[in-house]
Parts: sequence; C-alpha cells; structure tokens
Amino acid sequence: MPSYSSPSQHQDGQQGLAQQPQKHDTNLRKRDDTNDDEDICPDPRLATAAAMVALSRSSSSASNDSTSPSNNAVSSYQRLVKRYRVEVAASASSVLSTLTTFPLDSVKTRMQTYQYAGFLDCVKHTYNQEKLRGFFRGVTAPMASITLVRTVSFSIYQRSKYAYCDWVKRNFGVDVMGHVSSTGSYPNMWTVATFGAAGATAGSCITVIACPFELTKLSAQVSVLMADKKNCPKPESHAIAASYQNKGTLKTLRNIIKHRGVGGLYTGFRLHLMRDTLGTATYFMTYESSKQLLTTFGGDGTHSNPLAVLVAGGLCGIVSWALIYPVDSAKSIYQRNSLMYSKGQTVEPVKIRFFQRNMYRGLGVSMGRSCAVNAVFFSSFEFLKKRIKAWED
Repeated sequence: MPSYSSPSQHQDGQQGLAQQPQKHDTNLRKRDDTNDDEDICPDPRLATAAAMVALSRSSSSASNDSTSPSNNAVSSYQRLVKRYRVEVAASASSVLSTLTTFPLDSVKTRMQTYQYAGFLDCVKHTYNQEKLRGFFRGVTAPMASITLVRTVSFSIYQRSKYAYCDWVKRNFGVDVMGHVSSTGSYPNMWTVATFGAAGATAGSCITVIACPFELTKLSAQVSVLMADKKNCPKPESHAIAASYQNKGTLKTLRNIIKHRGVGGLYTGFRLHLMRDTLGTATYFMTYESSKQLLTTFGGDGTHSNPLAVLVAGGLCGIVSWALIYPVDSAKSIYQRNSLMYSKGQTVEPVKIRFFQRNMYRGLGVSMGRSCAVNAVFFSSFEFLKKRIKAWED
C-alpha cells in the first residue's frame, strides 16, 4: 500500500540521498524502517477500520460455523415432519378435537347404557351426582387412544387409498385421483368404492388398538352408575361392578385383567370390528365425496376450500353415526354387562336391532358431538397438513 507523503517530498529525498550516500546512511536506514512500518500500518484510522472489518467477518464466519449443526438439525427435523405430515397433523388435531368435545361423548355413553328422560336430564343428573368431573371421567384413555388410533387410521387410509387407486388404474384404466383432482368433477362409482374400501381397511386394522382403550373409557364413564345396586342385575355382581368406581386408566385396565383376564380387554371385539369397519368406510366415503361436491359447487378447484372442509367434516360424522349407531349401542351394552361378571361367567349376548327406539338412545347427542369433533378435526388437519407441506426444504 503506498505511503501518505507527497510526491515532491518523496522525489527530493531520493535526490539528496543519491548525492550523499555515506553521510546519510543512518538516516536512510531510519527512513527505510519508517517506510516499512508505513507499508504495514499507513494510518491508525485505516488500521482500526480494517481491524473492525476483519473482526466482523471473523465473527460472522464463526457464527455461521457454530449454528450450522443447529441449522442442519432443524432442516432434518422439517424434512422428517414433511414426510409424515399426515400423521403429525392427525395427532395434533385429534388432541384438540377430543378434548373440546369429550363431555358430549360422556353423555352419549350414559344415555346408551342407562335410562334417562333425555339429554338435559342426563346432564343434570351427572352434574348433581359428580359435578364437572363427571363429564371428563375417562378422558385420559381416549386422549391417548384416539390420538393413536386416528394417526394410524389416517396413515393406513392414505396408503390404502393410493394403493387401491393404482390397482383400479392398472386393471380398469380409470384414474380415480385424477378425476377427483380435476376442476368441476363429481363423485362417481369408482371414487365412492375406492374411498370406501380404503376406509374399511383402516377401520378393520385400528380395532385391534382401539378396543382395549374404548372398553377402559366406557368403564370409567359408567363406573358410578354400575356401582349403584339398583343397576346390577344380580346381587353377586355388585362387588365386581363397584370395584371399577373411581379408578384411573391404568387401574381400570388392571381391574379388567384381574376379573376377566388379558382377553377381557377385547370384550365385544366382534361388535367393535363391525362398527369400525362399516363406520370408517362410510366416514371417509362421505368426507371425500362431500368435499368434492362442495368444492365443485363453490368453484374452487384446489379441493382445500376451508368451508368445504368444515362442512364435509361435520357431515361425515353425522352420516356414519346414523348408519352404525345400533351396532355401537349393542357393543356398549354388551361391554357394560361384561364388566359385572368374572372370567368364565356367561354374559348374555346383545342383539343388534335396527329401527328399534331403545337402540337409538343418545343418537342426537352422538351426531351433534361427532359433527363438532370432525368439523374441528378436519379443519385443523387440512390446515396443518397444508402448512407443513409449504415448508421450504
């Protein structure tokens, strides 16, 4: 870097040094030393500025180096979440929808298994006897089970749906997903059959996971009623029925195993399997078809219209429960009766009777609850899935 002395001064100095080389040798060495120093640091102000720039670059580089592992970890996490966005969105949405609507589920179960004058009578009786806590008895089991079941169910459904769509396309030349995604399309035989088959597959698979949890939930919801002697068909069954009262989820599970063995956790499995297979098939058929119709009528070709999702979510819950409610009532009554007997004792079977009034007790509550649950669930599910998908890689 050039020094900051003037050109004329620099030339004069060189001439004087040429004329008197011996005499000014010491001065020459001094000037040379001074020039060397000026080449390294010509001006304190510039030196300070250069040092600041270097320090800033060094700090920035060090900062980038120190945060790069963190950035890599975040990026890996985002890629993992994007890959399993269906499962992540289903889990979070299940927790939200279950917690907000559980009191309605509790009232529905009580009305199925015991006699009440109506919805308000059940609510009043429950509050007088058990206060607000009574409406949330057994909430731990479904919070865990429904989250797990829905996550697994939606994962199986998504994979089954695309597998069946590929099979239909290979064997019949019909592009089901292409038809659904096209603007202005309507449900047809292929779409309804494909979504129904995928839903039935998911429903039949999740019964293995759901049955023990749902039995535990039912036990907690009606434990106070079972402990009442007037609700026990036989005096000797009262002691067993009373043993379920005021127990948490894990203690209830142990109590079921104690009285009915490990197999007792799957009491009512066949009725449960029938309910979930038929119900889940209807559930997804109705959701996919109604969302397609509402999107077409609304003129939105993206198939993610928030209003269409909200209405379709509520509608699929109403239609599926209207179809399978007698099966669910028979399952609940049979499971309730079984909890009052020990292993080896005969439990009278419960027949499924469609269009018989006593098999539809609590249907209005159940449909209202299901409408609210699924409207909240699908709105949250589609929103979260879309947001996660929009993340940058």
